Amino acid sequence: MTNARYSRQVILQGFGKQAQQKLSNARVLVIGAGGLGCPALQYLAGAGVGIIGIADGDTVSLSNLHRQPLYHTADVGKMKTEVALERLAALNPEISINLFPVFINAENCLAIIKGYDIILDCSDNFETRYLLNDACVLLDKPLIFAAVSGYEGQIAVFATDDRFNQRTNYRDIFPVQPQQGEIANCEENGVIGVLPGIIGAMQAAEAIKLITGIGTPLINKLLNYNLLTQEFYEVLITPAPIGSYKLPDSVGEFSKINYSGSTGAKSTEVIEIDIEQLHELLQSASASVIDVREVYELPVISKIRSTQIPMSVFNKEIEKPISVHNIVLICQHGIRSLAAGQILKEKYGSDKNVYSLKGGIARWIGFL
Repeated sequence: MTNARYSRQVILQGFGKQAQQKLSNARVLVIGAGGLGCPALQYLAGAGVGIIGIADGDTVSLSNLHRQPLYHTADVGKMKTEVALERLAALNPEISINLFPVFINAENCLAIIKGYDIILDCSDNFETRYLLNDACVLLDKPLIFAAVSGYEGQIAVFATDDRFNQRTNYRDIFPVQPQQGEIANCEENGVIGVLPGIIGAMQAAEAIKLITGIGTPLINKLLNYNLLTQEFYEVLITPAPIGSYKLPDSVGEFSKINYSGSTGAKSTEVIEIDIEQLHELLQSASASVIDVREVYELPVISKIRSTQIPMSVFNKEIEKPISVHNIVLICQHGIRSLAAGQILKEKYGSDKNVYSLKGGIARWIGFL
């Protein structure tokens, strides 16, 4: 361990060489090397965490760069794990970095996280969020959760005891996993780039606190942050009433849970089409285009006729009969439209042809 590298934190009152040694001995796994993961990884590496694992199966895209400072324009198309390894090794060659260039799922999750002391959930989807929560509870691994959307972020520490020997998990706040597309993610809602930087750095801070024993970690507390007002507020988390949810209590139970939120065959009945197929359908058949975005979302569709039925009221609104045989669903990126299509297929079955515009308005903005 190079003293000069960590000297500014070692001299802190209440920290010292003992805390630094704890960091050196620690094993921290970061799930997701995106907006939250990038700053968390940089600060964990800089602090001297001895072994850092990075799990992410994605490649760098241009839209990542405004909020993921580990990557540069020249990295577009490269695996995030490989680029992260290169940058973090340059930042601190004294630590070890393990790569898992895969997306976390029910098949690989337990095997990957079991070798680590603390898990950081830096993902951006509910499937991974609930999967990691249940896995960390099952394996007794402290989980540092965070989420961002728009101008707001949240962070909490789960699956470990507070000073009153009480522990909670993500399901104590949100017992039931939402269906795919039911709640928009950052790709749909957008996010200002600096926000995940702030929240991701806070995740690293919570990890350092748990490892070294300094301060009071956010165990059983949900910290909310609003960037526009620079305001924070805490919500105390208490265990949900018995029966609110069921956690898997064995590896066998865990492996049987469907975290993907899809039912297989039914979801494939929604046909994804491109813009050319959409125009052909509108010209040759009786079809209705439904925009499932919320009313405040831009841009406005102006080149084709459409009806707006936001996802927030979709289930209620489609109680009214839809007369046309062909229904085309549109949203910002083609995620919510698939979910809405599944709802229609469950309602109408083979009586209706249901389509989703692949890539959504963001992809075909000049044609809509």
